[in-house]
Amino acid sequence: MSAIPTENLTHEIETFLTREREATTYEDKVALGREVLAWAHHTYGDSLTIASSMGDEILLHLAGTTAPGFDVFFLDTGYHFAETLGTRDAYEVMLPLRIRTVHPRESVARQDIRFGERLHARNPDLCCRMRKVAPLNAALEGYAAWVTGVRRADAATRTDAQLIEWDAKRSMIKINPVVGWSHDEVDRYAAEHGVFLNPLRELGFASIGCAPCTRPVGVGEDPRAGRWANSDKVECGLHI
Repeated sequence: MSAIPTENLTHEIETFLTREREATTYEDKVALGREVLAWAHHTYGDSLTIASSMGDEILLHLAGTTAPGFDVFFLDTGYHFAETLGTRDAYEVMLPLRIRTVHPRESVARQDIRFGERLHARNPDLCCRMRKVAPLNAALEGYAAWVTGVRRADAATRTDAQLIEWDAKRSMIKINPVVGWSHDEVDRYAAEHGVFLNPLRELGFASIGCAPCTRPVGVGEDPRAGRWANSDKVECGLHI
């Protein structure tokens, strides 16, 4: 991500960034996450949306228990686990969130006709561009800011992520309320608040993506080792 342009860098944003650098305790991080979500909800209103993969359950719970009516969009790639779709359905009724489902322009069947079956295995970058990045870009049109569940602890490619940053590709503010949370802090929040988790968690899926490209991880493995296993791919392109 790029530096926030001067015309978009408000005193409030600067204060949040300073507080995030100073937030060292679990309690501080939870409070800051709630406050930045409340600020974003108030500041951007209908021009704010949350992207959810239904594998970022902590973010959904944090948003839904902070302010009612957040707009949330879920990218249905056509390759999701049934458990992930069920998690979306559960959150639609459990919390006051307005969840919309976004689809790629082409069905999987149509994509198979054009590019052959199992494109995800032969050219995962192209598959992600068509089934994730393109529909995400379309879903963000007309919005001034978006919220994600990105955390620095997720991957080496995300260590520079900030609480509030500038998405230069889309010319908009990007807000990452749980950016500084560790894996243990995520687990603690889920346990303390009884967060409904994607059932795949119980089967060893630490990071959840499309079914053909995701496997459970073993004890001691990196949480994202199950994504695009046996390849050097580490990101789908949504956040870099």
